[in-house]
Amino acid sequence: MLNYLIRRLILLPITLFFIVLVNFVIVNLAPGDPVTLTDVSQQGAKRDDKAVAFGSDDKYLQFREFYGLTLPILFNTWPYTSKETVDTLLWSLVHRQKSPEDPKELEFKTYETMRISFGDRARFIMPILRDIATNPQTTPATQRMAVRFFVRGGTRQAYLGPNLPPEKKAYNRKVADDNSFLSTLLISTSNTPEVINDKLHKLQTWYDQNEQVYTFAPTAWQKVSMLLFETRFVRYMSRVLRLDFGTMRNDSNKTVVSEVVSRFKYSLTLSILPMIITFFLCLLFGTIMAVYQHHWPDYSLNLLFLILYAIPIFVVAPFLIEKVALNHFFPFTQTPIPITGFTSPDSVYDDQTSLQRLFDIFQHILLPLIAIIYGTLAAQARLSRTAILEVLHQDYVRTARAKGLSSLAILIKHVGRNASITIVTSIAGSLGIILGGSLIVETLFGINGFGKFFYDAVINRDYNVIMFSALAGSFLTLLGYLTADIAYTTLDPRVTLD
Repeated sequence: MLNYLIRRLILLPITLFFIVLVNFVIVNLAPGDPVTLTDVSQQGAKRDDKAVAFGSDDKYLQFREFYGLTLPILFNTWPYTSKETVDTLLWSLVHRQKSPEDPKELEFKTYETMRISFGDRARFIMPILRDIATNPQTTPATQRMAVRFFVRGGTRQAYLGPNLPPEKKAYNRKVADDNSFLSTLLISTSNTPEVINDKLHKLQTWYDQNEQVYTFAPTAWQKVSMLLFETRFVRYMSRVLRLDFGTMRNDSNKTVVSEVVSRFKYSLTLSILPMIITFFLCLLFGTIMAVYQHHWPDYSLNLLFLILYAIPIFVVAPFLIEKVALNHFFPFTQTPIPITGFTSPDSVYDDQTSLQRLFDIFQHILLPLIAIIYGTLAAQARLSRTAILEVLHQDYVRTARAKGLSSLAILIKHVGRNASITIVTSIAGSLGIILGGSLIVETLFGINGFGKFFYDAVINRDYNVIMFSALAGSFLTLLGYLTADIAYTTLDPRVTLD
């Protein structure tokens, strides 16, 4: 078993890497921009597209730089951009046309996408932009556009956060001075030729002074390094390897991990507890249906589970709230059935004893547990029935009967243990749903768990939260399968992992 565990533990990070890679590419290729907000209300979904902000806008750039969105996804070929390509893109941006042969004006969204993408590329083509801007043959409109993107490429973002080391503070001071200086180089249509020449001279001087500092003219090996490492994915993975999963999109003072930890107890309870309950109930009902095969208990339970499986959760949850809980009490008590929250308000919960708190939580999660369990139980019970029927027809079960063992002993010692292997296999993969939670249940019952949390992340285009969800969910799923493999050896001594 030790060799097997070592192999699985070696394969675990490799598998996670490719899972993260695939998810990262899908998330980054999804239509839209992270600054495109979707407001969901009773009137429907309303999009507020902030991506049309000008490419040199400080807040916009700071946001995109923070998330690494100014870089290509996997391979950075921008340092290899030719002068012909730059000339073509500048002409399109100046004339708002795709080419001289196509006089049709570019759509606004297409133009903005081209402009922002070219602005992101600017830092890797600074020598070409400088040459175009200082070339006397360049048209005034193209010259203004080239200077604008030169300023965009030279603009850098400062390091953020408290307790910065001295070298980062010094870098921030230089960046602030450079950014302020570059903003004075922008050329307007009202500038005289003397002013334009003065600005171009200052542009050339600043470039010469900072060419080595900012690597404006990389060598061949530096270009190869940029091709492989100056990408969104590498930047993200470098943070993940340091266990830095980033901050919340709407509040940079809150880390993703801290927000997940604050919701851990809710989703852990609503995930692990249903799995355990489902496992034992599946064995119970599966055994009843298998033992009484083709009799009324089998037909009745099969029909019941078929009906439960067909009822969607968004029908059951409101039914439980309106018909079971609302204005009703627990049987034989005067205790109202809660319909929202994981516990009572803090003013009440904090004054309770440990036993009272446990009972309070049970009261609040009873209906959410029912809403979560019924569908899984309906499917897994029928699977359990099939597994138990298969075991009941095995030779060792007939041998046990021939030896005179009681039916209960056979069901517990022989049938239950062997049939549970199938159920464990089916349930093991669902360990990953701990971080997914149940969106509908958590929303309707007012529980601040992972389901609602990750749903809000998708709506807000919070890449850090989405990627953490994929990474953590994949890790727990793989861990669930590994746990299932180990459980096989406990349930069936004939199974070995060597």
